[in-house]
Amino acid sequence: MNSLVDYDCDSEDSLDPEETLPEKSGCSTKTEETIRAIPLPVTRLISDLHHHKSKSEEYKTPSGSKWLESACPVVQTSVGSKRPQDIPGGLRPYVSKRQRMFTQSESAALEHTENSPDLQATNSRLLSEVSERVQPFLGRKMVRGELPKSVQHQLHAHQGPVNTVQWCPVPHLSHLLLSASMDKTFKVWDGAGSGRCLQTYSTHHGAVRDACWLPCGRRLLSGSFDNTASVTDLETGQAVARVDNQFKVTCLAFQPSDPALFLCGGFSSEVKAWDFRTCKMVRVYKAGIQQTLDILFLGEGKEFVSSSDVVSRDSADRTLIAWDFLTSAKISNQIFHERYTCPSLAMHPQEDSFVAQTNGNYIALFSTQKPYRMNKTKRYEGHKVEGYAVQCECSTDGTILATGSSTGSVHFYEFQSTRSLLTLRAHQQACMCVSYHPVIPAMLATCDWGGEIKIWI
Repeated sequence: MNSLVDYDCDSEDSLDPEETLPEKSGCSTKTEETIRAIPLPVTRLISDLHHHKSKSEEYKTPSGSKWLESACPVVQTSVGSKRPQDIPGGLRPYVSKRQRMFTQSESAALEHTENSPDLQATNSRLLSEVSERVQPFLGRKMVRGELPKSVQHQLHAHQGPVNTVQWCPVPHLSHLLLSASMDKTFKVWDGAGSGRCLQTYSTHHGAVRDACWLPCGRRLLSGSFDNTASVTDLETGQAVARVDNQFKVTCLAFQPSDPALFLCGGFSSEVKAWDFRTCKMVRVYKAGIQQTLDILFLGEGKEFVSSSDVVSRDSADRTLIAWDFLTSAKISNQIFHERYTCPSLAMHPQEDSFVAQTNGNYIALFSTQKPYRMNKTKRYEGHKVEGYAVQCECSTDGTILATGSSTGSVHFYEFQSTRSLLTLRAHQQACMCVSYHPVIPAMLATCDWGGEIKIWI
């Protein structure tokens, strides 16, 4: 019994005998009748084989015949091709031996340069000596606030978001720039000079949320999500002291009159004061909150202000709290009555006032004198916060207030009039921090949530 089914020739799926085989195909009538009974996909395949038989040599490829190659294409990657080609998963493009040797030699040369004794000696010298870039500006009484014009350095060494950048406060070491990142490290750069990373510190096992210079310029204070805060030596990179807060540390502040004492705040209802000489906790400041966002010492350090994530229904009676440092008593919790949290605080360098970044997309101005009233006539608007811990800072002479923005831009305001002076399109991601250089006019550093740092001049 014939197992093949003879399809009706009038059907749309049937095969037209005139299209199936050419006149010179060499097939017999019996063969044609047999092929007519085969379903369409198979008959077309046989027809194609007969039709291209005379050109088989022309269509031979390493993968087989032409129809097989079209069904299973072979990926060919030509080095230096102008049009990018999609590479299927699991396949890697061909790289010539010459290119491999060049890439390996280039990587080896870079590694050798970074680990060379000469470069290490230069880095060590920059960590302890005056930079040629800073030398001409030393000895000035007041640095006039200016607006930056262009990018001097663009740094990409961090593998995670950069939370803060800060210049060294000691004038002859002010070429050094500190950065803290979520990649569990903090770094020191030759920010004012070559832009090279001089030292990487890996003293934490979690994201480094905050870091700052001690007034001596020889040690660094850092806080991490591994619940610890540490004091690290600038040159050796060794931890001088480490304390365990039992909560994730998000903000730090050292006491101005006694820098051996510092405060730690974070994912806790408490702010803790430590003495790094003994690694002992000296005081605890308790408030009915869930998280401390920032800490700022006022004046000589007898009082400080803490910012929390609490906003009450009628008034923000715990958003900003003023504390007595020695007695740990609350001085005032009726400072800010608008229903926005304040992710960062900053002191004015010349006046008795401080500013608070708010999630209402504006910066509020407050007096440092009791009862710490807010200035309702001045407000710095135009930037965005949108939940990021965006930091702001005044220029050395206090005439300019600069802030980052969740849009990636940097905004500059005239401090007295609150007028917008300039908006820099600085970063692609949220700009987290702005830091004015203490002695070089118009120089400032910015960082963003993508891990990029820029030096402006």
